[in-house]
Amino acid sequence: MGEFRYEGHRIEYDSYGAGERVLVLIHGLLMNRRMFDRIGPALASADTRVVCVDLLGHGGSDRPEDLRLYSMPLFARQVAALLDHLGRPAAVVGGASLGANVALELATHDSDRVSGLLIEMPVLDNALPAVAATFAPVLLGLRLGRPVFEVVSRVVSAVPRTSYLLDIGLDFLRQRPGPSGAVLEGLLLGETAPHREERERIVQPTLIVGHSRDPLHPFSDSGMLAEELANARLIEASSILEWRLKPTRLNAELSAFLEEVWAAATPGPKATAKAKARR
Repeated sequence: MGEFRYEGHRIEYDSYGAGERVLVLIHGLLMNRRMFDRIGPALASADTRVVCVDLLGHGGSDRPEDLRLYSMPLFARQVAALLDHLGRPAAVVGGASLGANVALELATHDSDRVSGLLIEMPVLDNALPAVAATFAPVLLGLRLGRPVFEVVSRVVSAVPRTSYLLDIGLDFLRQRPGPSGAVLEGLLLGETAPHREERERIVQPTLIVGHSRDPLHPFSDSGMLAEELANARLIEASSILEWRLKPTRLNAELSAFLEEVWAAATPGPKATAKAKARR
């Protein structure tokens, strides 16, 4: 486990493997880096370093109860700060759901830091009705039922971590309701993803993983993004659980994609100069 300071706040991350080739993985909304406990070690090697980060307001990172600290642009800046901390001018950046959108945000506003993108189940135009229908009641419940959720958080936090898949679900309940509500408020008040015109300017190689039968992450959003990006490939997973329960196929697809990206990528002088200026 590692940590660094971002504008006075502590941000935690796990690091697997070594080497100059870096893959940054970003968790979903109100989840944490533990959702990559299996993927990270499987992809890491002597040449590849996999870094799984907890964004501010999530997991083991600081969780201030201030909605002004939570937005897609601010999350993207935290990933850039992580790269500065690691001493890397650029990396392959990706994640699931919220993490996918944060990676897109970084690619549109600080493209020099991104050598490739992994986008699993992005939340774009077609997901907006389901997002509003799902998270507005959750936010209301966190606010009105805060005393109950405080008790639930303490009780569930005492449950030992024994099952990978079960713990992914329990991590949602382990979080305290105040910071979780602030995260939701901050995100719902801002833009949830870059606009289509911004996405169409992304040129980095991109691996998109989508799956059907999930209204929060409709496959139509993944297909739309694949059409918008000039250098993207779309893979359909059998379900949201495939990468968690049977990761062999998708791990192989991602490993092959990473090899292609790193074989072609050579950091340009602009990115290198920016990274040195930040240190």
